[in-house]
Amino acid sequence: MFDRILKRMRELVRSRQYVMTVHAEDEMNRDALAIYDVEHVILTGQIVERQKDQASAEWKYLIGGQSLDADNIIVVAKVSPSGKLVFITVFKE
Repeated sequence: MFDRILKRMRELVRSRQYVMTVHAEDEMNRDALAIYDVEHVILTGQIVERQKDQASAEWKYLIGGQSLDADNIIVVAKVSPSGKLVFITVFKE
């Protein structure tokens, strides 16, 4: 259903064209996750939900997958107007 946007997100991860919000970094640290876990979820996971951001009216996507340690995690991300992938938050399920 969201194959095109997921393909674009994967391209952005492969080319390291992404940014991490402070909130996402804090959540990663809280759950003992690394950027490699986040990249792995984008590269191997699936979009489980799409939401419209209330503040910016942009679409954001919840991508579910497994960390490198096989923990189930969700990455919330969007493609910014500048074309970079933005990791909004990350959490273990």
